[in-house]
Amino acid sequence: MPNRLAHETSPYLLQHADNPVDWWPWSGEAFEEARRTGRPVLLSVGYSSCHWCHVMAHESFEDQATADYLNEHFVSVKVDREERPDVDAVYMEAVQAATGQGGWPMTVFLTPDAEPFYFGTYFPPAPRHGMPSFRQVLEGVQQAWTTRQDEVAEVAGKIVRDLAQREIVRHAAEAPGEAELAQALLGLTREYDPQRGGFGGAPKFPPSMVLEFLLRHHARTGAEGALQMAQDTCERMARGGIYDQLGGGFARYSVDRDWIVPHFEKMLYDNALLCRVYAHLWRATGSDLARRVALETADFLVRELRTEEGGFASALDADSDDGSGRHVEGAYYAWTPAQLREVLGDDAELAAQYFGVTEEGTFEHGQSVLQLPQTEGVFDAEKVASVRRRLLDARTRRPAPGRDDKVVAAWNGLAVAALAETGAYFDRPDLTEAALGAADLLVRVHLDEHARLARTSKDGRVGPNAGVLEDYADVAEGFLALASVTGEGVWLDFAGLLLDQVLARFTDPATGALYDTASDAEPLIRRPQDPTDNAVPSGWTAAAGALLGYAAHTGSEAHRTAAERALGVVKTLGPRVPRFIGWGLAVAEALFDGPREVAVVGPAPTDERTAALHRTALLGTAPGAVVACGTPDSDEFPLLADRTLIDGAPAAYVCRGFVCDLPTTDPAALKARLARS
Repeated sequence: MPNRLAHETSPYLLQHADNPVDWWPWSGEAFEEARRTGRPVLLSVGYSSCHWCHVMAHESFEDQATADYLNEHFVSVKVDREERPDVDAVYMEAVQAATGQGGWPMTVFLTPDAEPFYFGTYFPPAPRHGMPSFRQVLEGVQQAWTTRQDEVAEVAGKIVRDLAQREIVRHAAEAPGEAELAQALLGLTREYDPQRGGFGGAPKFPPSMVLEFLLRHHARTGAEGALQMAQDTCERMARGGIYDQLGGGFARYSVDRDWIVPHFEKMLYDNALLCRVYAHLWRATGSDLARRVALETADFLVRELRTEEGGFASALDADSDDGSGRHVEGAYYAWTPAQLREVLGDDAELAAQYFGVTEEGTFEHGQSVLQLPQTEGVFDAEKVASVRRRLLDARTRRPAPGRDDKVVAAWNGLAVAALAETGAYFDRPDLTEAALGAADLLVRVHLDEHARLARTSKDGRVGPNAGVLEDYADVAEGFLALASVTGEGVWLDFAGLLLDQVLARFTDPATGALYDTASDAEPLIRRPQDPTDNAVPSGWTAAAGALLGYAAHTGSEAHRTAAERALGVVKTLGPRVPRFIGWGLAVAEALFDGPREVAVVGPAPTDERTAALHRTALLGTAPGAVVACGTPDSDEFPLLADRTLIDGAPAAYVCRGFVCDLPTTDPAALKARLARS
């Protein structure tokens, strides 16, 4: 019989709907049941594409004996961390404080008042490598709860008090200056891996937000070292196994320092962020590699993650059927020399050299992850293209990885921004249309009549959970990008509605600090608040960026002031932990003097001459700048106010704070002026 998860919208929860464990979703009813029965709560947190979540589910939650023990002694609550990032953040903070590490699946034992008292991540079915078995943990917790409940309650209360006293580094009263950004760049230089690109050792995650900062810093200051770090890291990743050399798109991270062997799950947020990074790198350098990767990643998003409703699914699993009925990580992506010969015949040797496939293998069981260990110029381009097509066609006949079809508002906002800009830069209107389709879904399904966002939807049905700060911030960012690219002011209006919510419900009016949950959200044991980046930009600094962009479009001093107050945390943390506040550093780049906005007026944004100026403005400004395009009588964009045609011809105005220099009607002259700025 299905358990209580059968009617949820989360694919992760639905994966557990047929477990013999009597799961509850996170709810007041679950904790009321714990109080009624006097049992502790097992909180299990994971997500659909998590490899070790699947392993623990198969080993323990599908085991009848384990389920019977859980059902007798615990109230078991299952949470999708992507659907409830607030719950995940609060208890992950407790896990990391208690154990010094974290990860998923996250396993936490709670009192009926939701106070944590014992923590862990993955537990095996039998003791190994110094870890107790899951059954041993359950029995130990149950015994402690039964025989020493007062002691357990005291421990839980102390943990909650300690969490309440933990504070983020207090943010400064003012935004960072050039000195703090220079210190942050110096700190990144010290942590940079000059041989392999990226920062730190294994495992290596794509440093998307840091790369965005480096590109924006170079655009503003001309710092060649910043550009070199960004360019080298992007090339190393694009040539490594972390990048899908056949189908485009990036895996979650590399298990080694050389970007060769990935953890194979593909996440929407990684690919949206990296698509934008590579498009911005192409703008800075004209790199053919950057152009190819940006477009291939955009095409991957549209081809493999777009849902029937027009949004974008959350992820593709790391695991898939290896052809024998076993789910194996990387089975869809890895190749042996024998498999190359079977598909390619005489061209197998060329493919092996081109993609670095060896008899020993670069992965498990003699398999290799495709990479580009040599420069492409030494190979015949037509033959390589043929090899790629045939291998991709053969791969599509393998059992495909599962897809998490949950549409997350924040990550779709990131995808909207990436696809809108990439479509505009490379004259790919189909990509801009895909961005518009996702934005339309966010408005129709996720946004209610009170301008409040739902966190998720699936199959066009809205999920049960309210949006968090990153949802409002990233969706606003996506809408602002659409406004710049399409010239449609309705997207500026929608961004303003969302940012009004940020100011009213997520911002501390006394300090300008931001919280991850709204003031009227479900109360947890702690209200989460974190300005540092994780896999995605923090909601705090993403909101600062959207507020700053909206202020540039509209001239709103209130929004600019709110952005500057929020960026005070970057002044404090930027020089100390630049790797973990990259998006805040990138946003702060837009604070400094110099032309940052361009207004283009013309008969219509689709007019040939207007479009030429518009495209030049989009390509010529630095990342993070603002472009508005519309007719002279348009009242949708305040940035266009009082701008006029010049002798009847479309004109572009280079602005800073609505103070503009002389307009131009010539795209070449506009390009030269933007380069000088």
